[in-house]
Amino acid sequence: MEKYIWLIPLLPLAGFVINGLGRNTLSKGVIGTIGSLLVLVAFGLSVATFFQIKSTGHGIEVNLFDWFNVGKLHVSFSFLVDQLSGIMLMIITGVGFLIHLYSVGYMHDDDGFGKFFAYLNLFVFFMLLLVMGSNYLIMFIGWEGVGLCSYLLIGFWYTNPSYADAAKKAFIMNRIGDLGFLLGIFLIFQTFDSIAYKEVFERATSVHDAPFVLITLLLFVGAVGKSAQLPLFTWLPDAMAGPTPVSALIHAATMVTAGIYMIARSNILFTLAPETMEVVAVIGLITAAFAALIALTQTDIKKVLAYSTVSQLGYMFLGLGVGAYTGAFFHVLTHAFFKALLFLGAGSVIHAMGGEQDMRKMGGLKGKIKITFITMLIGTIAIAGIPPFSGFFSKDEILAAAYAHNPTYYVVGVITAMLTSFYMFRMMYLTFWGKFRGTHEQEHHLHESPANMTIPLIVLAVLSAVAGFIGVPAVLGGHHELHAFLAPVFEPSAKIMGEHELSSSTEMGLMAASVIGALVALIYAYIKYVKNAQVPVEDTEERSILTNLSYHKFYVDEIYDFLIRRPLDALSGFFYNIVERLGIDGIINDLGKGTIETSKALRLLQTGNVGFYIFMMVIGIVALLVYSLKLFTI
Repeated sequence: MEKYIWLIPLLPLAGFVINGLGRNTLSKGVIGTIGSLLVLVAFGLSVATFFQIKSTGHGIEVNLFDWFNVGKLHVSFSFLVDQLSGIMLMIITGVGFLIHLYSVGYMHDDDGFGKFFAYLNLFVFFMLLLVMGSNYLIMFIGWEGVGLCSYLLIGFWYTNPSYADAAKKAFIMNRIGDLGFLLGIFLIFQTFDSIAYKEVFERATSVHDAPFVLITLLLFVGAVGKSAQLPLFTWLPDAMAGPTPVSALIHAATMVTAGIYMIARSNILFTLAPETMEVVAVIGLITAAFAALIALTQTDIKKVLAYSTVSQLGYMFLGLGVGAYTGAFFHVLTHAFFKALLFLGAGSVIHAMGGEQDMRKMGGLKGKIKITFITMLIGTIAIAGIPPFSGFFSKDEILAAAYAHNPTYYVVGVITAMLTSFYMFRMMYLTFWGKFRGTHEQEHHLHESPANMTIPLIVLAVLSAVAGFIGVPAVLGGHHELHAFLAPVFEPSAKIMGEHELSSSTEMGLMAASVIGALVALIYAYIKYVKNAQVPVEDTEERSILTNLSYHKFYVDEIYDFLIRRPLDALSGFFYNIVERLGIDGIINDLGKGTIETSKALRLLQTGNVGFYIFMMVIGIVALLVYSLKLFTI
C-alpha cells in the first residue's frame, strides 16, 4: 500500500479542482457523484492501509520528496500512517463520505451546490494532510487549511450578515490558538533541531533540560482554539450558521478533533510535562461542565448539539490530561459516529420542518419521520453513556482514569454525564413526543427525508450502537482491542506514567454510578417534558435567574465584548483619531502645506521680466566675486 498512500489525500483534492472549475457547467448529479465517489475511494484505500498496519504491527512512512533545507532545518514532504493516523483516516473519509452523500439531498436545491461540494472536498483534503503528515509543519499546513475551509463553509450563505460574522469569528478565534501552536513548533525545533515526529520523540526522552512545560502549553493553546475549549469556545456554537452537513463535518469527526489528535500524537512531550497535563485535565473538565450547563436551556436544536460537542471535547481533554490517551481517542471514535448522526438527524428534522430549528415549535414528530426518530434515539442513548451503546464504553474509560487520578475529577465528570443525559433526552422529548406545536403549514409539510439522507443516518446509527465493542474492558469480559492496537503509539508514555489499575469492584461501582446517574436524568427529563408536557418559555421575565444565565450562555460573548472588543475599539479609535490623523497625518499634511506655501512665495520670483532676470544675474555674479575674493569671512 505504500505506493498508493499519496492517493488518499490527492483524491479529495482532485474533487475540489474538478467541482470547483466545473461548478457552473457540470450538473448537480455529476458534481455530487464526483465529490462523493472520490472520498469513497479514499476510504477504501484507508481501510486497506489500516489492515496492512494491523497485520504487520508497524506504521508506514512514505517520503514523497525533500522539501527544503535551511541550516539545521531539514523538512521532507512525507506521510506517516501508523495505528493512530490509520484510524483517523478511516473516520475522516468514512464519515466524510456519508456527509457528502447526505449533502446531495440536503443541498440539492441550493444554487451554490457545486461550490459547496468543492469546499467539502478541500476540507477533507486538508484534514487528511493534517493527520498524515510525518512532521509538525505538514500538520500545521493541514491545521490552517481546515481553518480556511471552516471559514468558507460556515459562511457559505454569506449574503446573511450574521452568517458571515460567524465565519469571521471562527476564523479569528482560531488564529489566536494557531499562534500558540506555531510558537510551539518554533520552540520544538530550537530544542530538538528537528520538527519530524520520529526524531523529536526519540530525542525527547534523552534531553533532560528541555522546556517541556512551555512547549506543551503552547501546543495546548493551539488545541484550545481548534477544539473549542475555554476560553476560546464561543466560535463553535456560532458555527451553526453553516449548512447542517457542515455542522456534522466540523463538529463530529474532523476539525474539532484536530486538537485531540495533535496532543495524542505528541503524547510523549505531554507526559514529560505533568504540570501541563494537569492544566489540560482541569480546562477539559471545566469546559465539559460549563458547556453542559449552557446546553440545558437552549431551544435551537443545533445549538443544543453544538454545546454538546464542546462538552464532549472537554471529556476528551480530561482523558488526555489524566493520561488516558487511548480512552480519549476512543471517545473521538465513538463521538464521530453518534455526533455526526445527531447533527445529520437534526438536519433531517429541520428539512421536514421547512427550515424551522426551534424545538418549542416542534413536537410529535416520531410518527411522521420514523427513520430519523429511531436513528437519533440511538445516537442520544449512545451520547448519554447508557450500555451497551458506544458512548458508554468510551466515557466510562475516561471517568475511570479520572477517578484513579483524582476522585474529584470523577465526581464532576459524572455530574456532567447526568447533565448530558438530561439535555439530550430533553431535546428528543421536545422534538418527537407530545403534540405538534408548529404551524398548520409546517404540519402539512412534514415528511421523511429522501434515501440519500436517511441511509447515512442508518449506517451511523449502527456504528453508534456497536462501535463500543472494540473497547470492552477486562472487567466486563473484554480484551479492549483498541488499547492493544494503539499500544505502539502510546507505549513510551505508558512506561513513564506506569499502570494505575482499579480493582474490579471499584470499576464496576464507577460504571454503575455513571449509568444510574444517566438513567435518573433521563427519567427526570421524561417527567418534565413528556408527562407534564412542559415547554420552555419564550419570555425572559418568566425564567429563573439561573435559567436565564444558562439560556444566554452565561453572557460570555457579552463579557468578551465588554472586556476585549470595546477597549480595543477605543484604543484603535485613539490611534486613528489622535496618533494617525492628528499625529502622523498632521505632520505629513503640514509638511505638504509648508511646501505648497513656500513654492507659492518662490513662484513670485518668476515674473517674466527680462530686465529683472538680468539684474538678478548681476547680483549673483557680484556675490560670487565677493565670495571668491574672500572679502568677508564666515
